[in-house]
This record gives sequence, structure tokens and C-alpha cells, in this order.
Amino acid sequence: QVQLVESGGGLVQPGGSLRLSCPASGRTSNSYTMGWFRQAPGKERVFVAAIRWGDGHTYYADSVKGRFTISRDNAKNTVYLQMNSLKPDDTAVYYCAAVMANLIMSSVSRSTAYNYWGRGTQVTVSS
Repeated sequence: QVQLVESGGGLVQPGGSLRLSCPASGRTSNSYTMGWFRQAPGKERVFVAAIRWGDGHTYYADSVKGRFTISRDNAKNTVYLQMNSLKPDDTAVYYCAAVMANLIMSSVSRSTAYNYWGRGTQVTVSS
């Protein structure tokens, strides 16, 4: 079992920045992928970014490329999402997810590919 707990959400003005954190506790290995998804009110949960733990390969949704950066800290077993130039459209609950596999591009954006989820953290971008 893997436990995920997101933190770092909050209220920020447009153009501002936030950094989300998600430590993973429990059984992990070098062959796993961690990702961030988000869900706005009344909308489906969508992919934001992911990172393969072993080789550090990253993936991003087109909507966040150049603004968001996913990274990992091996010693802390923690994944981060640095969010810059935030827009009102980025408002959502952000979820951390993990799977004990090295996902490839064709599957990394599918929520069904992940089997561990956090409870989410609210990000609100508003003036």
C-alpha cells in the first residue's frame, strides 16, 4: 500500500505561483510513476503532469507546459508541482496519484492507469 497526502494549495492571484507537495509513504520501488491530476467544479478529472521515478522522465498536459514543473526528491520520496503564471482556469482540486509501473506516454495521462490517490488540495486562482 502507498499513502499519498497533498499539501500546498491555497488562494493566489492571477500570475502568482504555488508549489504543491505529495510525499509517498508505504511500499514503493524504483519502478513507479507519480502524477498530478486536477478536477474543476462540474468537470472531469484531467491529467496535469507526471514523472517516472527511476529515470526522471516527465510528461505535461499542453495546457500547463512552460508554466508548471513536476519534480521529485528521492530522499524524501516526495513529488512536487511548481505552478507559475497561474490563471483562473487553473482553479481546481489537485490530486496526487501513483502506480508501481514505469508508464509510457500513451498511458501516463489516463487516470485509470494509477491505483493510488491522495485526497486532493484546493487551488483557487482569483483576484
